[in-house]
Amino acid sequence: MQKSATLNLRVDPEVKQSAESVLSQLGLSMSTAVDMFLRQVSLTGGIPFRVALPEAPRSVDVDSMTDRQLFEVLSRGLQEAEGGRGVEGSVAFSRMREELLGT
Repeated sequence: MQKSATLNLRVDPEVKQSAESVLSQLGLSMSTAVDMFLRQVSLTGGIPFRVALPEAPRSVDVDSMTDRQLFEVLSRGLQEAEGGRGVEGSVAFSRMREELLGT
C-alpha cells in the first residue's frame, strides 16, 4: 500500500529523542511506529493500550492514609533526615523515576 498522507506533529523533543532511540534498537523508524499505532487503533477501535494515571504505591498514597498514618510517616521521614539517614532530593526523584518508569 502506497503511503501518501502526511502528519505534522508537535511533541516534546526529549520524548521524541528517547522514542527514536528505542525504535532504532527495534529496527523501526518513527514513521513505521506511528503507522503501526494507527493501524492498531483502526483494528481495535480504540487506543491499543491502557490509558490511565499511574497508581501511587500504598506507602506514599496520602489519599488512602488516615491522619495518624500520615503523621507517623512524616515523623519517620523527619527523624531519618535529622539523623543523616536521608537521601538527597535529586537522588530520590531519580530512583522514583527509575522505579515507576523503568528508565
